[in-house]
Amino acid sequence: MDKPVRKRGRKPKNAVEAEANPNSNTAAAEEVVASLNAAADATTSDRRGSKRRRKTGKEKADDVAIVVSPERRASRHSDHNGDCDIVATVADGPPRWESVGKVVPSMDAVVKVFCVHTEPNFSLPWQRKRQYSSSSSGFIIGGRRVLTNAHSVEHHTQVKVKKRGSDTKYLATVLAIGTECDIAMLTVNDDEFWEGISPLEFGDLPALQDAVTVVGYPIGGDTISVTSGVVSRIEILSYVHGSTELLGLQIDAAINSGNSGGPAFNDKGECVGIAFQSLKHEDAENIGYVIPTPVIMHFIQDYEKNGEYTGFPILGVEWQKMENPDLRMSMGMGNEHKGVRIKRIEPTAPESNVLNPSDIILSFDGVNVANDGTVPFRHGERIGFSYLVSQKYTGDKALVKILRKSKIHEFNIKLATHKRLIPAHIGGQPPSYYIIAGFVFTAVSVPYLRSEYGKDYDFDAPVKLLDKHLHAMAQSIDEQLVVVSQVLVADINIGYEEIVNTQVVAFNNKPVRNLKSLADMVESCNEEFLKFDLEYDQIVVLRTKMAKEATRDILLTHCIPSAISNDLT
Repeated sequence: MDKPVRKRGRKPKNAVEAEANPNSNTAAAEEVVASLNAAADATTSDRRGSKRRRKTGKEKADDVAIVVSPERRASRHSDHNGDCDIVATVADGPPRWESVGKVVPSMDAVVKVFCVHTEPNFSLPWQRKRQYSSSSSGFIIGGRRVLTNAHSVEHHTQVKVKKRGSDTKYLATVLAIGTECDIAMLTVNDDEFWEGISPLEFGDLPALQDAVTVVGYPIGGDTISVTSGVVSRIEILSYVHGSTELLGLQIDAAINSGNSGGPAFNDKGECVGIAFQSLKHEDAENIGYVIPTPVIMHFIQDYEKNGEYTGFPILGVEWQKMENPDLRMSMGMGNEHKGVRIKRIEPTAPESNVLNPSDIILSFDGVNVANDGTVPFRHGERIGFSYLVSQKYTGDKALVKILRKSKIHEFNIKLATHKRLIPAHIGGQPPSYYIIAGFVFTAVSVPYLRSEYGKDYDFDAPVKLLDKHLHAMAQSIDEQLVVVSQVLVADINIGYEEIVNTQVVAFNNKPVRNLKSLADMVESCNEEFLKFDLEYDQIVVLRTKMAKEATRDILLTHCIPSAISNDLT
């Protein structure tokens, strides 16, 4: 017969005897208390050093405890009844202060976002691509609003959200999309959606090595997922979706497809960022990026202030480091001067009227700029001075101190958004086009280059287009780079079939400023010939009357509804 095994939690023999004989001496009672404390210590040790876990009787299979730091891996359980919950371990004995856990966030405010996208076809701008569906993450904030990533709802035709533990998807309305900062704001009109949900609160910008927990709905399952890590870097990052550079956090927690838009929490249960992209490289592992609270609050306050998203302003200059001593001397800089040299100024920027090339920017809004273009950030940290500009709003003014010919000047400059000759996006709108005699004219943008040459367009696109994309500056607010996208073959355009993605410089000896001006000039032309001057000194000549007559048949052949896009009419 097997020996009887004492179960965990059974009282020691001396404790049973003490209960049977209430008149026993105080020494026996003290022994009981000592035994209970020893059991509590053993339980705490098991929780920290083994996989064993004591059930409390209040567990739910759905409740996953958030690991608040890499060092504390023990499983903990709690009932979610608000913004945050106090999690405490349960021991067989009197409560001990050492066993009280940290504050962890409520995951009930994290939602799953479902979107149906219908993207425009930039190569065939009169068409749209086949619709597709995607899922991502989001979270609820104050004012009956939901935040997620801009790329999660880009070109949306329908957006739905679902709460954790619910089987109902609620229709959502997109209030604002910030392409530059990759943030979108949604709302739900159904009152039922907001019942029993407490919005998340935002925390301060974390420091290096602070613990972060990313919550969302990534691939690999349908339920909520939790990953933890630490902040490994804080700097100005390249935001892939908007092709901009803003403040960002690098973390070592995994951010997979579907995590986009999910919140990142600190160990106080506060939201400190939004997961939005990760680094995919053969030499890198577990490198994810988070949009920090300063960028999030800028987006929210911009929307609240203007009723729409207006964007992040820029200074509108290209600058050069002034670390070389000979260069500094030639610019009249003394040992007391530090700053960066202006190489070029955007012609469309407001400061183009007051700043000049070779001016030395000494400070921005009272903050001194170093020779490498950095400014003090926090204790022991420096950051690019563009961070100071990104803290401003469109239309705000900033005090810029410059050194010009060994003299110091100060200017109050009004800040504006960036006007690029080849824009990084077109605000979710369909592309513009104009067709005459089978020639398809369109304006170049980054989505267009990506459609024509794939995701590696910055290597595969023609050199001249890439040069304009990287270095050219728009001379006016409405300037566009207009190209012949393709030639729809017909009898009238014989010999021109191989023209593709070639810039249109002038029409009938008049410069082409943008696509609308070209369409207007062609439509109103009463001359005998239509003459298009292309780059590389190539010309296209068509008889006006025949070209306009042939256009109708070409549109019918290719099932094109109109020769001109709606935004140009």
